[in-house]
Order: sequence, then C-alpha cells, then structure tokens
Amino acid sequence: MMDTKKQIRLDVNHMMADTLGMQYAIAASTVDEYAPFAAAAQRQVQTRRGTGWLGWMELPYNQEEIVAEIERVAARVRSDYEAFVVLGIGGSALGPIAVQQALNHLHYNELPAEKRGGPRLYVEDNIDPERMAALLDVIDVKRTCFCVITKSGATAETMSQYLIVSDLLKREVGEGWQRQIIAVTDHEKGNLIKIAKEEGFDTFFIPDGVGGRFSELCPVGLVPAAVCGIDIRALLAGAADMDARCKTDDVWKNPALLEAVLQYIAMEDLDMNVQVVMPYADSLKFIADWFCQLWAESLGKRVTRKGMAVNFGQTPTKSLGVTDQHSQLQLYTEGPYDKVVTFIKVESFRKETPIPHGCEQFPDVAFLGGKTHNQLIEAERQGTEYALYKAGRMNQTIVLPEVNAYTIGQLLYFFEMCTAYAGELLDIDAFNQPGVETSKIASYAVLGNPAEKYVKAREEMTGRPGAKPEYTL
Repeated sequence: MMDTKKQIRLDVNHMMADTLGMQYAIAASTVDEYAPFAAAAQRQVQTRRGTGWLGWMELPYNQEEIVAEIERVAARVRSDYEAFVVLGIGGSALGPIAVQQALNHLHYNELPAEKRGGPRLYVEDNIDPERMAALLDVIDVKRTCFCVITKSGATAETMSQYLIVSDLLKREVGEGWQRQIIAVTDHEKGNLIKIAKEEGFDTFFIPDGVGGRFSELCPVGLVPAAVCGIDIRALLAGAADMDARCKTDDVWKNPALLEAVLQYIAMEDLDMNVQVVMPYADSLKFIADWFCQLWAESLGKRVTRKGMAVNFGQTPTKSLGVTDQHSQLQLYTEGPYDKVVTFIKVESFRKETPIPHGCEQFPDVAFLGGKTHNQLIEAERQGTEYALYKAGRMNQTIVLPEVNAYTIGQLLYFFEMCTAYAGELLDIDAFNQPGVETSKIASYAVLGNPAEKYVKAREEMTGRPGAKPEYTL
C-alpha cells in the first residue's frame, strides 16, 4: 500500500478560473469538456506501455538483475577510483546531473573522500575545447573511471571524448586500461557495443524503446547515481508509485493527466506558449534543466502524426527561487500573458539554518532574528505566488514532502507521463526529434563525413545564398 504522506502533490488552484479569475485561467467545466479526450489519451498510452518508444514505462519493474549488477560495479568503482566522469550529452547528461544535484551534498565534489563516500563526479556534456583540458587539470587519469553513454555509438560529441580518453588511458595506464571504462549503450546495434565487446568493458544496456530524454531510470542514470551512493532502488520505487497513480483515466484523479490537460488548454486556448519551471530549492535546480529537454524535444513538432503542419510546442524555461525573483519576476508579473509558472516546493528541507538575532537598530533587518532560512525561502515562494496571483498570472505548485530518492523518482516519472499524455492530446509523435537530426546531419557534413547523406547535405549547404559583407559589422 502506498504511503500518501510520501507522495508528491500537484496544486493547480492558481490555474483555475474560480480562483484566479476568468480572463487568463481555466474553468473546471472546460477540463470536464476535455475529460473524454484525456481519458482516451490515458488509455492509448496505457495500452501501448512497454512497446515502441514507451519502453521507459516498464523501467520501475523489469530491472532487478540489472540493478544488482549496477550495484556490484558501482561498489568496485567507489573502492578503486577517486573520480568518475560521465561522457554523454542530452538525456545522457542532464538526468545524471539533475539526480546528483538533488540527492547528494550540494558541494559533493569538495567534500573530503571519507565524507563523500564515493568518487568525485564530473559530467562532460559539451565539447568546448577548453573544457576537456580543464577536466584533465583536476583529475588523475590513473585514478578515474569513465562512463561512456551513447545508444548509437555514433554521437559525435561523446565518441570524440571517448577517442581522447581512451588514447590517454592507453598511454598513461597501459595494460588493463579497459577496466577504467564503463559503456552504456544499445545491446546489439551501433559502434560502442562493438568496441565494448572487443575491449571487454563493463557494459550496461539502454533498453529498446527508451529514448535519451526518457532514460534517467535505466542504466543511463542509475549507473552514475549508484556510483555516487544514491539509492537507485528507491528511485525506481518512487517511479512505480507515480505509475500506480497514473493508471486511472479520471482526469481529476491522475495528476500527470490533469497536468497534461491543463497545459494543453493553456497552449491551445489561451496562447500560453511558455512554461517557467521554478524550483524553490537549490537541490532541484537541474531538475528544471532536465524537464526543459523533455518538454521541448518531445512536444516541439512541425507536423502531426498524420503529416498536418502545426508547429506545436510550449517553450520551457528554467528559473530558480529565490535567485530569479531578482532577475526574471518583473517579466513574469508585468510582461506578456504568455506564461504558466510551475513552482516546485519542498515542505521539509534536510537541514535547518537558524537566523541569529542582531542589528536591532535596524527593524527591517532585526525582524529576521529567531527565524530560519527554511521559513524565509517558503515566505519568498508564497510572496512570488501571491504576486503572480494578484497580477492574474497562471501558476501551479508541485509539492515534495522532502527531497529524497523516492520523491525524485515520482517527480521524474510524473513529468514523463505528462509528456506522453500531452503528445497524445496534440496528436504528435512525442518520441522523435527530426529537428535535432537535421542539425546533426549538417554538422557531420561540415566535418566531411563521407557517407552519402552527409555528402548530399554538404552540397545543399554550399548551395544556399552566400553571406553579404554589408550585413556583417
């Protein structure tokens, strides 16, 4: 039986017309009108679970042996290495970063080894030429394990990093260098699995039907989390909890379905084309980054499944409370009526920071004495919520009882289910990314990849109008 006290909650009061007012909000009767379409979307997703690109829905249940093996390898890595480097990009990086920030010490890498309990973690998710050099300045290659994550084994950014790292290991470590690489890739297709088999790397597989942005709860995210001491079984148990709550087609009882319907109405009926995700906790800062990829890459589509041109998509953006009250809130309260703000609230923080008494001669400072940062950050969140309410701006709150592996597992799965439902409501393929593929092909064409499609792309690129000097100042 699920413990409801440990469940995350969705509070949509300030999305609703009977709370916020009619002009830029949603009537409960409108949600009821969409309820049959929502139920159909829920049933369609449920019927297809585990098939096609919905393999991620089964991750909370089908990984017992894999989790045990991850825990075994993670124990070896913690014992033998002082640094752990993830080579990946997109979902292969954003998920591990988000979960590490959420569940481990906010200055994890700076802790002494005995307090850290695991190797320092670095996630190299870009190919800025200065970045690899900077990494090599702060790690001892001989005491570092590298985790290469790419399903295809053809991701240029990740495989270029692999070439650099493997060459370095061969030169500095020599025989046995292969022990310092873990591969996470497809079980049979692609380049990396061939390399892994040839070299004998520890290897974990990205299951069929699990795309990059839905991969945090498979070895892509579970390996780095386990290496850094995170309870990956609790992550999966939290996801299973949210999955159970999403098995009803009643829009008023399924939190992810209600969220999908509200965002659909906001997009389609109210032209709310921006969603701001604003956690009030530093631990959840990168959850917003992870969500931005999930929402943007899944729902930003040119055509429907039937090929009708629509150019759908709500732009996700990230904000951090309290920090961005001082940089973005002015826009949210007085700018265009085109945004929904999603707060993420933590009810019980893992630490309490008391504020001492002092500065009694200054009443506007002295009143803080005897309170805590815990009280202050929640007061600031409530103040921002009220400012948006007063300005008639739609906002909602996702409440975490506390930040732990169980609640983070729920939160990740909630966002994934909401994305799947929204794709159904919009009648788009939420699991492809043709716009990204165009960019990849063009990039490889520039670098001279000899395959036919890249040669053709290079010809197309050189055939476009040339740059005019008068437009470059």
